[in-house]
Amino acid sequence: MIKLQRVEVGPERGSRESKVSALDKLAEIVRRRRLDKEVAKDFGLFERELHAQVMEVEREILGEEMARADVDLEAIEVNGVVYRKSVRSSDEYFTAAGPVRVERTLYRDRTTDSPLSLSPMELRLGIVEGRWTPHAANLATWVVSQMTPGASEELFKRMGNMTPSKSTLDRLPKQLLGWAEDDRVAFEAALMKEELVPKDARTVSVSLDGVMAPMNDTDKCEVRAEAVAAGKLTKGPAGYREVGVGTLTMYDAAGEVLRVVRLGRMPEFKKETLKTMLQAELAHVLRQRPALKLVKVADGAKDNWEFLTTALPAGLEVLDFYHAAEYLSAAYGAAYGDGSVKARRQFELKRHILRHEVDGVDVVIRSLAYLAGKHPRSSHIRKALGYFRDNRTRMNYAELAAQNLPIGSGIVEAACKTLVAQRLKLSGMRWGAEGGQAILNLRAWHQSDRFDKAWALIAAQYKAEVTTLANVIALQP
Repeated sequence: MIKLQRVEVGPERGSRESKVSALDKLAEIVRRRRLDKEVAKDFGLFERELHAQVMEVEREILGEEMARADVDLEAIEVNGVVYRKSVRSSDEYFTAAGPVRVERTLYRDRTTDSPLSLSPMELRLGIVEGRWTPHAANLATWVVSQMTPGASEELFKRMGNMTPSKSTLDRLPKQLLGWAEDDRVAFEAALMKEELVPKDARTVSVSLDGVMAPMNDTDKCEVRAEAVAAGKLTKGPAGYREVGVGTLTMYDAAGEVLRVVRLGRMPEFKKETLKTMLQAELAHVLRQRPALKLVKVADGAKDNWEFLTTALPAGLEVLDFYHAAEYLSAAYGAAYGDGSVKARRQFELKRHILRHEVDGVDVVIRSLAYLAGKHPRSSHIRKALGYFRDNRTRMNYAELAAQNLPIGSGIVEAACKTLVAQRLKLSGMRWGAEGGQAILNLRAWHQSDRFDKAWALIAAQYKAEVTTLANVIALQP
């Protein structure tokens, strides 16, 4: 990824007079402290001052190394294009130790009218977005994916290292990940490449769900009108839309989780992109281990099951046990009084039967049918009966548990919280598709143990081979 920049030339900052190096200053501090036998009067202050001096040394050495990567010739070649020397100027870069100002040479393609220039120093070092050293960009990106830009700014200030602003941190994920979204399929294939299925894996489970998040790019009234027109319920706060979340989980023979891949996508029609991503992840796993037992787990949403049943290979289908138990609790509460002793006892009994007895779902259906006959006007009982009848074949919980197979969608529901809610649903937040997706991608990579690999792919886009051209003479007026 060649980054071109507009340059304004002005007077250089600073002085060229000789000065004591930061490393010499640090050495003097260390020498004095080792001679002084007394403990520092304010150890906290000493610690902060020492850290500040160490960071100054780091900035000095980084600046020298960055300047060493510069090319000051009449012409260079990058990706087959010849660029000619334009100007030398200095600029300030974010490093993990703080801002560093470096003088470097800029070049332009003279065959075009574009005023934009490129820096061979930046291309050789992999400077990110024309501002960040690779390590600094890595740190800032990870931190802002875990907390708000404001909190990230405060954290860096307290650490006493780099000091990017809130607005700069807010822009960084969107700047970094735009190209990854444009070429998403290839990027994801590169992420999965050479990723091995754990050798002890015996089962792979696929789940998908969703969580409502606040959006800033939607007309609240329009969204509700569209939902009504589609025959959907319009419950929930206005301005919120469903973020799709998917998980692919591998288990060993004892039912212990070995690895989880978490995916998140900003709101879109029927979670189309999320579904294609889950298909690709599952295909990658089954290509390596076709004998793995496939289990599909979700709540009762019809769209989820339409995808799981028809778009994925054949496998066991499991309705989340805890959602089933909620319907059961509502039905007995409606029949015997919500919170009553009899309702609680009947619920606990039937829940135990459903979970532990073979064909327990048939016992529950008969019980609900009996209650529906006695309470024909109860919507809770009718809904529960229909729910169990529609999903009867997905409720063989005793048989599944005996084989150490998953019976709940707790992993994907937890992902809804950790991937989405803990970052996208903080007080006062509103999200657009681009910014929200950048954060979701970063968090999904982190929670799937892919962050470092993803970062390596991102960072590689900012480096390019710079070829120096010999025997090029500048034309004089």
